[in-house]
Amino acid sequence: MDKFLKITEQASRYHHLEKMSVLEILGHINQEDKTVPIAVSEVIPQIEALVQAIVDKMLMGGRLFYIGAGTSGRLAVVDASECPPTYGVPYGLVVAIIAGGEKAITMAVEFAEDDREQGWKDLLAQHVSEKDVVVGIAASGTTPYVISALEECRKKNIITGSIACNPNSPISSAADYPIEVVVGPEFVTGSTRMKSGTAQKLVLNMISTTVMIQLGRVEDNKMVNMQLTNEKLVDRGTKMVMERTGTNDYNKAKEILLRFGSVKKAVENFKFAD
Repeated sequence: MDKFLKITEQASRYHHLEKMSVLEILGHINQEDKTVPIAVSEVIPQIEALVQAIVDKMLMGGRLFYIGAGTSGRLAVVDASECPPTYGVPYGLVVAIIAGGEKAITMAVEFAEDDREQGWKDLLAQHVSEKDVVVGIAASGTTPYVISALEECRKKNIITGSIACNPNSPISSAADYPIEVVVGPEFVTGSTRMKSGTAQKLVLNMISTTVMIQLGRVEDNKMVNMQLTNEKLVDRGTKMVMERTGTNDYNKAKEILLRFGSVKKAVENFKFAD
């Protein structure tokens, strides 16, 4: 493997940030952020390979696990937690594990990311198996909690992926399907919640969205299996039922939607429901 370069820790291209005006700071941050989607576009083939592996396992009854620490772990929690309400899949199909547990979602847990034993223990607590895919997320690509978990997965013949923002990172060596989105130094030196975090968020969105489409959770461009958890979603779902059935009766469409619990089921049963 080529030499590992920790680009995420390199000095910012900008100096004396404290002397900049608010407008200058915002402009420079925005300028740096514009480079992130370009970096992501360069690794789409790697993302594709991981997505296909995930889909194959899920079609055979497996689950998707994300495991990370700090910002990476929190981004994983956000992505996993949005799958059930958005696509109507069961809670537990996409699982996010963060170093330090639930407490770490809102506050830092000291040295949790350095624990080389706990990552695998946390996966075992979720009964991870060969049917599943485990994706480790670490901007630096060096987080012991995540790397050791992936290494244990490999010993147990569990497919692994990784998302990092440094080239040739240690986490990539532990993954069957590594993804390295190299976004360069951060605006604030070492603050990987910025460009690196944005890159990880984009990749996670791409993975989960594409997987759910491949699993049949989207029809045309609509979230036909979304959970009806608030009035906005009920209204959206009602209009989707009206569009797909050709009815102009909002109240009837809403009543049938609420009766059957999803747009997909409401449309399938619309002509039989009176």
